[in-house]
Amino acid sequence: MAVLKIKVISMIGRMSELDHVAAVCGRSGVFHPDNSLSFYSDTSGFSPLNEENPYAGSLQILTDAIASIRKKPVMLDEEATASYAGTLADAKAYALSFSSCVSDLQRQRIDAQKKVEELSQSISKISHFVGMNLDLDEVHACDYIKARFGCLPRESYEKLNSFSENPYVIFFPCSNDAQYYWGVYFSPIEQVTEVDRIFSSLFFERVRLTEMTGTPETAVEEIRRQRQEQLDLIQQLDARIEKYWNVESQQANQVFSWLTEKSTYFTIRKYAARYHDNFVLTGWIPADEELTFRQLLDPIDSVEYTFDAAENEMIHSPPVKLKNKKPFRPFEFFVDLYGLPAYDEVDPTAFVAMTYILLFGIMFGDLGQGLCVSLVGYLMWRFKKMALGRILIPCGISSAFFGLIFGSVFGFEEALNPLYHALFGLEEKPVEVMDPFTTNMIIYSAVGLGIILVMIAILINIYSSLKRHRYESALFGPNGVAGFVFYASLTLGFGLQLITGKTIVTLPYVVCLIIFPLVVISFREVLGDFVEHKPHPLPEKWGEFIMQNFFEVFEFLLSYASNTISFLRVGAFVLVHAGMMVVVFTLAGMSSGIGYVLIVVIGNAFIMGLEGLLVGIQVLRLEFYEMFSRFFDGDGRPFVPVTVRRKD
Repeated sequence: MAVLKIKVISMIGRMSELDHVAAVCGRSGVFHPDNSLSFYSDTSGFSPLNEENPYAGSLQILTDAIASIRKKPVMLDEEATASYAGTLADAKAYALSFSSCVSDLQRQRIDAQKKVEELSQSISKISHFVGMNLDLDEVHACDYIKARFGCLPRESYEKLNSFSENPYVIFFPCSNDAQYYWGVYFSPIEQVTEVDRIFSSLFFERVRLTEMTGTPETAVEEIRRQRQEQLDLIQQLDARIEKYWNVESQQANQVFSWLTEKSTYFTIRKYAARYHDNFVLTGWIPADEELTFRQLLDPIDSVEYTFDAAENEMIHSPPVKLKNKKPFRPFEFFVDLYGLPAYDEVDPTAFVAMTYILLFGIMFGDLGQGLCVSLVGYLMWRFKKMALGRILIPCGISSAFFGLIFGSVFGFEEALNPLYHALFGLEEKPVEVMDPFTTNMIIYSAVGLGIILVMIAILINIYSSLKRHRYESALFGPNGVAGFVFYASLTLGFGLQLITGKTIVTLPYVVCLIIFPLVVISFREVLGDFVEHKPHPLPEKWGEFIMQNFFEVFEFLLSYASNTISFLRVGAFVLVHAGMMVVVFTLAGMSSGIGYVLIVVIGNAFIMGLEGLLVGIQVLRLEFYEMFSRFFDGDGRPFVPVTVRRKD
């Protein structure tokens, strides 16, 4: 349970050196800047630096231009970036020149692409009239007859017979599809308005061919030729863009890297404050980087700096970076879902890792399926870098381990009997999940495990609260000493009495270890204020105070009960897993041969997917609500150092 130790550094120097200092801080890759004015009680004479970033605009122009040609800029290393000899004006001019050239080529390509789309639509429309054996030039030249090309819905085409009294309402179909008939109708000029009205009422959609010449066949060929010309132009433009990028990529990447560096380092300035001709800059660095940071700042003569431990600056909420051992590190993903711990708070990652692996293994105990889960997790992490994949690897191994105890291999309950006989001299597996006696033991054991985990969580809260000098929470709260005594006395007292049959819960036991802790919890605020020497610890209205705390204590009692009962799901899922596999083998037993094999394989795959998802969610719920939320607030802020080139 580790949080990276950090220190706060305060720097003072001349304004002329601020850019240099910002570059040094940014180049270190470990500097987390903070609002400098917040570290001073008297800020008279200080002013924040609200400056426009002069590099951001050129960087955005260049980045957008590179992205528009579907390329990705490369961040060069420090040495290659430092070799850039230009100024901001040079970089800005290059970004504008690059963007202008790329925009011109892209504009030509977009125009060509639009023409291709328009020509393709024309081909699609005119193709419906191929085979009509009409000369479009002659049709257009008619002075007394108007031709209307287009399509009619099938329903409308069938209604044409109802207009037989009008001799001009005649439609000549050429082709048809599932929805439309495509063709033409003709009308004398003096009747065209009426005929158009009738066809409009039939939902006729007109296709204008006024710009077409020759026959529909020759028109289609001409449009196809024009479309091919545009496609060839697009290929030529793509080749020109690719050639231009090959020529300019090195310089473009260098300018991009230089602008990115300068822009990133300039953002540090907004955290500084100005005092006459001097600046003040404050931030956080890892404690083990202090010596290195001193060596970076010492060559700057005008800059003075001081370091202080983060523990002395708790009022400023030091940023947090989790630092856990490699086996526990993947479970930082779950902790981050809930929130980061405060700097002086206990990091729950190790606790979450151990309990999550344990509970997942118990609830999903199967040797074969557990190994498959580990394999899937490895592949998810190896090829997709999914954080969940690294979590599934140890969870699958835990499932395989408990599968050995439960004697289950892909649901085959007797497959490991020879192993038990060879190693332990047993005739069959030691745990028969579906046996009534074993079922009861699994349920009782699940509740017992839950009680132990809840008590461990309360003990962690006591330690964490004492560490943070929160004596009310540590000593008198429901997750403090009083709550631990009450919960442990209640569960262990009645539990041992039930198991041994001896009278343990006597009247003195109830008064001293159950009722008295509840009274302490009821008056936790008053007692806490006394211990922490706060002014006016006594409530103004005792009646309201007692009534409010009565209901709060009642809520705490319900929470103790619900938290304990929640662990029944651990035992329930053991039984559910065994029961689902019984169903699979019952269905498989109704078949034989390849059918039996397929049902077993598909059933195992289905159960692994469904139950794996459910178990993962349920264990996560137990972690959040029943355990580490007892000692974890999650109100920390992340340690995010300014860096240009992030290290994996």
